[in-house]
Amino acid sequence: MKKILVANRGEIAMRILKTAKRMGINTVAVYSTIDRNAPHVKYADEAIHIGDNPSNKSYLLGSHIIKEAMKLGVDAIHPGYGFLSENAGFADDVAKNNMIFIGPDSTSIKMMGDKLAAKDAVKDYNIPMVPGTDHAVSDMDKARELAMKIGYPILIKAAAGGGGKGMRIVDKQENLDAQLERAVSEALSAFGDGSVFIEKYISSPRHIEFQILADMHGNVLHLYERECSIQRRHQKVIEEAPSSVLSPELRAKMGDAAIKVAKSCKYTGAGTVEFLVDDSLNFYFLEMNTRLQVEHPVTEFITGLDLVEQQINIARGEKLLLKQSDLKIKGHALELRVYAEDSFHDFLPNVGRLEAYKIPEGKNIRVDDGYEQGMEIPIFYDPLISKLITYGKTRSEAIHRMIEAIDQYLIEGVQTTLPFGKFVCQHEAFQQGNFDTHFVQKYFRADQLKADLEDEAEVAALLALKLYSKDQNIVRVPN
Repeated sequence: MKKILVANRGEIAMRILKTAKRMGINTVAVYSTIDRNAPHVKYADEAIHIGDNPSNKSYLLGSHIIKEAMKLGVDAIHPGYGFLSENAGFADDVAKNNMIFIGPDSTSIKMMGDKLAAKDAVKDYNIPMVPGTDHAVSDMDKARELAMKIGYPILIKAAAGGGGKGMRIVDKQENLDAQLERAVSEALSAFGDGSVFIEKYISSPRHIEFQILADMHGNVLHLYERECSIQRRHQKVIEEAPSSVLSPELRAKMGDAAIKVAKSCKYTGAGTVEFLVDDSLNFYFLEMNTRLQVEHPVTEFITGLDLVEQQINIARGEKLLLKQSDLKIKGHALELRVYAEDSFHDFLPNVGRLEAYKIPEGKNIRVDDGYEQGMEIPIFYDPLISKLITYGKTRSEAIHRMIEAIDQYLIEGVQTTLPFGKFVCQHEAFQQGNFDTHFVQKYFRADQLKADLEDEAEVAALLALKLYSKDQNIVRVPN
């Protein structure tokens, strides 16, 4: 493998390019018109313009990307996450054109991309699953019957979904018809597939996922868990590794279940098996993501492994050099997704120009980003500016370092999730590990956070004025 094309943009493109270069592999970046001056374009050995700003005219044009890759003599394509990363047709087309897709084969992508097919694949492996249907539901009478059998509250979910789209919580029967109709409509709009299914709603869940690696020789490992329960609109904002609630025994059981899920679809590469854990620490298989996750850096910190390097080695047909017994959890890591979102107004996107941009630095602080000062955060893509990751020997040390790093981070021109991240890290429930996926609904009050920030600014201004006055009162002797 001498040349890799990264079919993505932003921080994940930079992340992959850096590892490929360190491994001595030539790199190719792709970019839309608005991304022409982006860091990933300048960092790669070569870069090609693939289209206009909307993703369906650039980053989602799989056949065009493949055509350009062939012109440049590319050996392999890394899709990153999002865009084409879980597109089975794209993975197939890459292989058909004698290039390596750095990810699983299309069969695994298809199977795990359909939540109902995924449930069917793992049913013979004795893996706990949330009670629910094993087939798509469209008939309203049948839906009412199934909901009564499962028991309210229930959750309607898009079979081909993700990111909280096509998902509706229904707490009583009179709301079922309207919510089912909305879920089907949203699923059809987001995924081109209106299939939905019904399952029991776990009312106070924690979202815990296991990182797995699987080679082409039948070896499968798990690299422990990530806690992903701090979410807004069913999407993650803060992740950590390891989870503060898993005992060694429960960790081993969930890790074994994750390995079985990977084996059920003959998986190869890096992937993530997601679980829900209820307040009694019962766990249930949720889904498998057949790609690198946004939050993979926290796993890299606690294991010392480079997951992109592992992906590339597996794609080259190499055997995993590690055994499960070789792996140990070392310390604790946190990640905050720094989005261009307004935490004070329901986390709405707040795109614009980065008037000022300075990242924190120091031991055990890592920033994965794809922007520079003066650049525009475009409206066409996910508004993720960067990922701020901190590490410590203990969880409390990692949290303290995250708070310090947030204070050092300077972003002007757009609103971000930095204030929200600090709020979470300073909250007693988070510090004690006593939280679930409803943390935002239970504890976050935008008006209170705004008032607290205004108080901090006032105190800082008064302190600066006091120091200035003191300095002016010092008697200076002329030279």
